[in-house]
Amino acid sequence: MDQPERPDQPLHLGRESRLPASPQEAQLDYVTNPRPGELYCVRFAVPEFTSLCPVTGQPDFAHLVIDYAPGATIVESKSLKLFLGAFRNHCGFHEDVTVGIGRRLVDEMVPQWLRIGGYWYPRGGIPIDVFWQSGPPPASLWLPDQGVAPYRGRG
Repeated sequence: MDQPERPDQPLHLGRESRLPASPQEAQLDYVTNPRPGELYCVRFAVPEFTSLCPVTGQPDFAHLVIDYAPGATIVESKSLKLFLGAFRNHCGFHEDVTVGIGRRLVDEMVPQWLRIGGYWYPRGGIPIDVFWQSGPPPASLWLPDQGVAPYRGRG
């Protein structure tokens, strides 16, 4: 998908916005990077992400962590929240959902680098964690640990 023609005029920021019916219908907004030429990391932590199991239709829960080094634009957080919220009625396997979110952000925002960690709560007794990144991180980028402990259950 192409970047928006009006990157500094978000559709959602400062306006009433409804949750999109699906991730495909969600409009992500991007604004000009306020620190062009600087190498820095932006983190979004989403501890209560939900989507639906494509087999049973039951809800799946995850803690997502998205880290990226901006290029010319940054993603506007309200539009990201609406995009991620649209997954609550979306059926998809953990792998497809996690990688699909990362790929869409990379394709539209064109950051220098992006990674996403999907720390999924157990389905059928097995937690499934999915990790994806757009490529090697820039050499001097500080990357803190994503800070999500492995699932320990009741033990």
